[in-house]
Amino acid sequence: LTEYEEHRLRTNIEQGQSLFRLRVRFELATIDEALNNLKLRAKPHGEIITYLPTGEGADADSIELDILMASQATLGVLRSLLGSENTKIDEVPRRVGAKDAVIIASGPGIVPTPLPEQSRLPSVRPSEAPPKAAPIERRSILPRPPGMGTAEVSLRSVTQTVRVDIRKLDLLMNIVGELSIVRNAIGRLTEGIRKTPELREMSIELYRLHRGFERHLADLQSGILEVRMVPLGQLFDKLARVVRQISREADKDVNLVITGAETEVDKLIVEELSDPLMHMIRNAVDHAIEARIDREKVGKPAIGTIALNAFQKASHVVIEVEDDGKGIDETKLLKAAVRKGLVEQEEVTELAHRDVLNLIFVPGLSTKTDVGELSGRGVGMDVVKTNISKLGGIIDIYSENGIGTKFTVTLPITLAIISALIVHVEGRTFAIPLSSVQEAIWLDPGALRKVEGQEMMTLRGSTLPLCRINELFALSGPQKRARPYAVVVGVGARRLGLVVDQIVGQQDIVIKPLGPSLKRVKGFAGATELGDQRVALVLDAPALIEEAFLQGAEATVGVGNYG
Repeated sequence: LTEYEEHRLRTNIEQGQSLFRLRVRFELATIDEALNNLKLRAKPHGEIITYLPTGEGADADSIELDILMASQATLGVLRSLLGSENTKIDEVPRRVGAKDAVIIASGPGIVPTPLPEQSRLPSVRPSEAPPKAAPIERRSILPRPPGMGTAEVSLRSVTQTVRVDIRKLDLLMNIVGELSIVRNAIGRLTEGIRKTPELREMSIELYRLHRGFERHLADLQSGILEVRMVPLGQLFDKLARVVRQISREADKDVNLVITGAETEVDKLIVEELSDPLMHMIRNAVDHAIEARIDREKVGKPAIGTIALNAFQKASHVVIEVEDDGKGIDETKLLKAAVRKGLVEQEEVTELAHRDVLNLIFVPGLSTKTDVGELSGRGVGMDVVKTNISKLGGIIDIYSENGIGTKFTVTLPITLAIISALIVHVEGRTFAIPLSSVQEAIWLDPGALRKVEGQEMMTLRGSTLPLCRINELFALSGPQKRARPYAVVVGVGARRLGLVVDQIVGQQDIVIKPLGPSLKRVKGFAGATELGDQRVALVLDAPALIEEAFLQGAEATVGVGNYG
């Protein structure tokens, strides 16, 4: 019981209410509606204190709950009002043991508040319970501190957890972020003092204090981040219910296989992931998984499979949604794109396999000619891509006709305080999140080449597309380098080299939004304040990579896409 539930339980007992255990079986597809209906019917006759799954007596399509209810009504009245084929109601009998305590008998599925070993009572069968009219001395079941009366005993909770509004954690994280800026400023001040011989002793003491502050701040930051992390299993369990419901609506047999549910990510990311994953699951059931008879014709198992997998990869979390359906029909997809005017007929043969598959992310494009309840409206996958991009992630798609389709979503583990690489371009300062940075190398102008308008270089046997930041944002300034750097950023399987003039170093930053007037400007994840009171723009590496790959051989990434 939570602390509040325990309080309500005690209050009802002290008011002379009887306790009843309702064991109810609900269909998973309609559990929310059915549980609300039960609460409405029970409300005039008592109070539902708590309910928990029993873990037994249910199948894949149903769940059984134990419901604890307090009421003045008799067992017969409640059975006539609330009883049904799926509902069993029993009274929880009182029992009287030692003169110091009165506790509730523990029926199946009901777990009473634990008692100290010395005050535990032997179990009493219901038949041994005293008559209802018998007077009962009501006392606290908690140990009574010496010198305290019954009325003075406080209500304690056995739970070790508390619920905290995520906004309170956001506030704490912002405060820690501001402290990080102060730490960086103190570090620069310490370095400046060390250069003055007269202040050597002061610089040593200041350096020691700075290192201690840095350690404690790192522990505080780590602790808050750990509190914000939740397992993806919370989201995956909801999706399992959705799959069962959607498969019934589509009249298809689908089995959902989940792995990596213990993978942890930031709470806010879990909340924002709900809708994108829902869209992908719906599309997999409606578009990809074939009907039973069609699967049997091609030698596939009669029951389709959707696999939901999650795992951590460096500072990112990867979520895969894979099905064994019919795959994406590229011919039908191209026809729909031509019909919508998104692709010219003469360009169809020139599109690469990846470019064709990426057409499903174009708004308004659908391969279904009939509009159903699940899909066919030309919305969904463009929303998925937009929402994932807002989280600093990227989505890749792989499909083979007749074999299946696989979506791979790569996201940062947290959106709170991050480490960033500070760079200079034409005298301007930018920050690149280190979660996306793979390496930084000298750029050899002699190794560069252009392939159909896109500047490239070869890095350890593979081709690396390049993006010059000064050309991207039309910057000009006094700072020039004969040999600039290429900061290699990557998300998922994609890589891009960002050409910069100078690498300043690594720094922890807190990303602040740009505000409503600039939020539509592409290429920036936000802004951050540096320790020397300067403001640096934070580059959105996934968005730059996405733009570079979408441009492909068409043209280089230009400022026209970001103005």
